[in-house]
This record gives sequence, structure tokens and C-alpha cells, in this order.
Amino acid sequence: MTDQLEVQAAVEKIRKYASRESGDTVEVVERPRGGISIVVADGQRSGRSAKVISNIVVRKAISLLAEGVRDGAVARATHDYLHLQRGGKVSAELFIVSVDLVTRTLVVSRNARCPVLLRRGDEFIWLQEEADAIGIYRNTKPAISEMPLDAGLTLFIFTDGIWGAGGPGEQRIDLEALLKQTDPENSAEATILAGAILQEAMRLDHGRPKDDATVVAVKVTAAGENDEVRRMSIRLPI
Repeated sequence: MTDQLEVQAAVEKIRKYASRESGDTVEVVERPRGGISIVVADGQRSGRSAKVISNIVVRKAISLLAEGVRDGAVARATHDYLHLQRGGKVSAELFIVSVDLVTRTLVVSRNARCPVLLRRGDEFIWLQEEADAIGIYRNTKPAISEMPLDAGLTLFIFTDGIWGAGGPGEQRIDLEALLKQTDPENSAEATILAGAILQEAMRLDHGRPKDDATVVAVKVTAAGENDEVRRMSIRLPI
């Protein structure tokens, strides 16, 4: 295995049908000692009120990460902050995914009902330890997983709009089958994988998302010709 790796990250999101604003918020921050962190928050309910909550959560988490606070401590502090600001009356689901270049690991901190899916070659692993949403219960803590940065590793996180697409009483999204069909050789780029997942969720919801939907794909690959340039692209319909 080569020591030269490339990390790809892709985000796809859409608001709930007939809602003017998504309650999901996603931000990316560079880690002060190397690497990046992606923060995803799903505010309670949907629309403007949920957006306000998710913005509070993400801003707090991003500021702490930028100061070098460790991910688990960031999740706990963000919970305490939301609990204090809103008196324990509102909740948010929180994911922090970090590419840590100091430890050369991929770190996932999760406070959510939705699990996280990890693909390593042909193997699929669900990270689904019980972890309460932040903001309500005083002693809430995150479920944390850490794994080496190895080529062929792909991580998927998603909010309720993806996980519950088509339900209740209808077909739920089969992510393992979808990924095997979309990327049988585990070689597709992160943007293709994230797009395929959101497209399938929208198909199950007949083009009218029942909830705010966000999917993040983080993929580690062997680097080709390395020009040391970091690239980020954004497409924002307005």
C-alpha cells in the first residue's frame, strides 16, 4: 500500500418538500494541526426553526474544532451549549467526521438515531451504537469510532431524510445493495456515491422528500500524480 493517499469528501442535501428552508446544516473546517472536519447537524423538526437550531450547533462545533479541541470534547461541549441556550427543550442530531493527519485516522463522533455506514473493500460495517441527540439529556455523550486512513475506505453519514425515505409502510433505502450496484469495484468518486444515495432517497419519496435529507461521503483512495493542490467545489441552486 502506498503512503500517498487522497481524501475525497462530497455532500448532497435537499430540504423537505414544501419547506422553504432545510433544517440540516453542513460545514467544513480545517484542523489546526492538519486535516479537515465535517460537521452535520439536523435540527429538531424542520424548516426555519430547525435551521436556527442546527446553525447554533454547527457554529459552536466548528469554532471549537478550529481551536484544536478534540472531537469527543467538541460534541460534549456543543451539547452543553445547546442545553444551556435552549433550556433542554430542543434537540439536534450531530455528526462530526474528521480526517486527522496527526494520527492518520478517520474519526467519527455521532449523536444521532441514524447509523453510519463504513465500506472497506467488499465489507460493509454499520456503526450503530446507541447515541442520544444533543440538547435534552444532561449526561449525553457521543458514540466515537476511529480507524486508520487506508485506501479503499469509504464512510457515509446521513440524516433522517435519507434513512427514512419511502417510509413508513414503504420500502426503505437499501444502501448496501445500492452501493454494490453503483460502485461494484469500490472505485467510484465520493461525488458519484453521494449523488446516487440522494437520488435513490428521492425516488423512494416520489420526488417529494418527506424530511430534510443530507448525505456525506468521505472516501480514502491511493493518490495518483500528486500536485499538492487542495480542491473544493460547491454548487448551490438559488
